[in-house]
Amino acid sequence: MTTVTLAIVAVGLLSFALISGRLKGTPVTAPMIFIAFGFVIGSGGLAVAEVEPGHSGIHFIAEFTLILVLFADASRINFGLVRKDHNLPIRMLLVGLPVTIVLGALAAMQLFPAFTLWEAALLAALLAPTDAALGQAVVSAKVVPVRIRQAINVESGLNDGIALPVVLLFAALASATEGISDAGDWLRFGLMQVTLGPLVGVVLGYGGAKLIDTMAARGWMNEAFQGIGILSLAVLAFAAAELIGGNGFIATFIGGMVFGNTIRHPCTFLFEFMESEGQLLMLITFLVFGAALLPEGIAGVTPMVLLYAILSLTIVRMIPVALSLVGAGVRLPTQLFLGWFGPRGLASILFVLLILEESKLAHREELLVITVITVALSALLHGVTAAPLSRAYGKLAAGMGECEENQPASDLPLREGHAPTNNEGK
Repeated sequence: MTTVTLAIVAVGLLSFALISGRLKGTPVTAPMIFIAFGFVIGSGGLAVAEVEPGHSGIHFIAEFTLILVLFADASRINFGLVRKDHNLPIRMLLVGLPVTIVLGALAAMQLFPAFTLWEAALLAALLAPTDAALGQAVVSAKVVPVRIRQAINVESGLNDGIALPVVLLFAALASATEGISDAGDWLRFGLMQVTLGPLVGVVLGYGGAKLIDTMAARGWMNEAFQGIGILSLAVLAFAAAELIGGNGFIATFIGGMVFGNTIRHPCTFLFEFMESEGQLLMLITFLVFGAALLPEGIAGVTPMVLLYAILSLTIVRMIPVALSLVGAGVRLPTQLFLGWFGPRGLASILFVLLILEESKLAHREELLVITVITVALSALLHGVTAAPLSRAYGKLAAGMGECEENQPASDLPLREGHAPTNNEGK
């Protein structure tokens, strides 16, 4: 990234910061703005900024952002509270997510017959995680019942980490099938990835939480350095797993999950960091997407690519969500609302940057194009519909009276602050 590019990006960030308050509650979201801004300054537009996805600096930003997102998202989910009164996201994760991947793979095999089974499955897994930030107006809208907002929040916080091992597995199987890697080598590699990574995450997540609790209680750590210690723990989990042959990202996600459900000392700094420095990294990722990936996606788009993107955002997502909610007591409008608001965003972008960019699959370019077009459409469609559909659904839910949708639900942290409790949301 040149000095000119750096200056242009800084101007863009400053400009957005100056008007960010005015944009709140409008159909225009931060991801939409930075994707568009990246496209305009990149090779697809004015070409005044050089942003290459393969650059080592971009790779580092993507890797570091994914480490923080996986750790922070996992650590903010209290599994005691989830088990108590958040059965909707549990259903969507345990039933909806696998069915989404299966249905997405079947659709890919029909529309792209040249794909192998594992390439089709890889595409479906890449596009399975959701990103609530692309429809932030939904999870922050007080008119929407808190239980429904929290269902979207919890699902988004966990499905990227759950989908990651599946993405890695399908990428390895696709490579092995095409003779890029030896099956025996792949088996040994895969076993080390899915065993050593979680092991490191459990040990460091639990040990780190206990250590920070002890030192904070004794007054040996001040608040600022408690936050730095937590961030260091996330990076350490990644590095330690990679050093012994495990998967660092899986270790980071498991570590965050164990850490967040073990620590007793308030770790508000982590959430504050994700709302400032973490948000900056995410916005830069969307900018890189617009500048470097979107032009490639547009250049390779075909009617079949566009059709798959639309199916991925609608039928492939909405049918599995509806199936997962059978017997939950929620009504059809709620099933449609939860099914529609599964935006594809940050996780899919980061998975593409860190996995497909380094792979040598026969249809790597097609997989990249489909993922990029789907994320771009999601950023636009979910961003534009978030506010009006939230208001419409909120009015509908308010007239439902005593029902499953309006049952009380525990407050869990969002990526942007906290969702209000039921009393606050009315």
